[in-house]
Amino acid sequence: MLAAAAAGIAVVALLVTGFEPAAPTLDLRTLLLAEAERGTFEMVVRGPGTLVPERIRWITALTAGRVEQRFLDSGETVEAETVILQLSNPDVELEALDAQRQLTASRGELLELRTGLEEQRLNQLSTVARARAARQAAVRDAEASEGLVAKNIVSSIEASEKRDRVEEMNAVYRAEKDRLALVEANMAAKIALQEEEVLRLEEIAAFHVERVESMTVRAGTPGVLQDTDLEIGQWVQPGETLAKLAEPKGLKAVLRIPETVARDVAVGQPSQVDTRNGIARGRVFRIDPAVRNGSVEVHVRLEGELPRGSRSDLSVDGSIETARVDDVLFVSRPAFSQADSKMALFKVDAGGGSAVRVNVEIGRVSANTAEVREGLEPGDRVIVSDMSRWDSFDRIDLD
Repeated sequence: MLAAAAAGIAVVALLVTGFEPAAPTLDLRTLLLAEAERGTFEMVVRGPGTLVPERIRWITALTAGRVEQRFLDSGETVEAETVILQLSNPDVELEALDAQRQLTASRGELLELRTGLEEQRLNQLSTVARARAARQAAVRDAEASEGLVAKNIVSSIEASEKRDRVEEMNAVYRAEKDRLALVEANMAAKIALQEEEVLRLEEIAAFHVERVESMTVRAGTPGVLQDTDLEIGQWVQPGETLAKLAEPKGLKAVLRIPETVARDVAVGQPSQVDTRNGIARGRVFRIDPAVRNGSVEVHVRLEGELPRGSRSDLSVDGSIETARVDDVLFVSRPAFSQADSKMALFKVDAGGGSAVRVNVEIGRVSANTAEVREGLEPGDRVIVSDMSRWDSFDRIDLD
């Protein structure tokens, strides 16, 4: 009897182990379903990012100085003439006064030079006039002597001396005229040199005036003020950054696209940027050549009016359409799906009461969709949420 009972138990156990495990029942509301459809397949890559200004104006110190007043804080909107900071430096002001003194002295020297040279020119002009008069007198005297020689009133020797006198006066007249031309030529050259000196000192004085005026730090262009961390009494050096100014209407999105899909991104591709207050559309205009922390920075120029609340450093999510292919069978991207791979999915039957495991070949994948090469037909419904815990079952019941 004991042997028979043991044999019976063994037979029952063998029969039980040969049965398939009962299909689990899952709540349909906890699952994510998707329907396979044929149409235009959009290749989209996604990535987080931030809004940054397209143009940032760095306001730097032209001269060293101490911060006396700070009129604005970061985030305030400014116009071109808005005063941001007031610096002070007595040495700069003294240098400006000294440059102005040198300029005034040089202008005085130029005036004196012009007066002295003009006086020399007038004196030489008088000398030329006297030489011309003396030459004409010598010519008349020589002509008169020639007439008297014919009448034997004046000797030929005396007449010859008169002619020599004419030659001498001609030479004197020519020399004085040459001297006048030299005076006038030197006059122009000396005045030009002194005028150049005045111009040089004017530029130096203007530079020092600009240094003094630069201590009243203005925005220089409309925008939004950023990074004004200077405190009253702080000393700044030439070239040190005083503030940054961003144009609020010139924002761009810098998206961090994973390096595994960034190869498909190209300049000119359309993009959508979600600011949490709306969608901004744009196009890719720059791709960073370097990879940083596993992602590539893609710059998107935004088009049209931006959603309300858009500002610099705002966190956003962006998507870029890398390709568009017609007549493709696709489905919402299943969990853990990879491009050019095979995976098992649960296909829901027509009544919706159960789902059976089917093998599906995945082709190209996008951010939200995946191409189906084999295993599904248009209209098939599959479970695309994570079903890894049910890998040991080929069928599940749906409630």
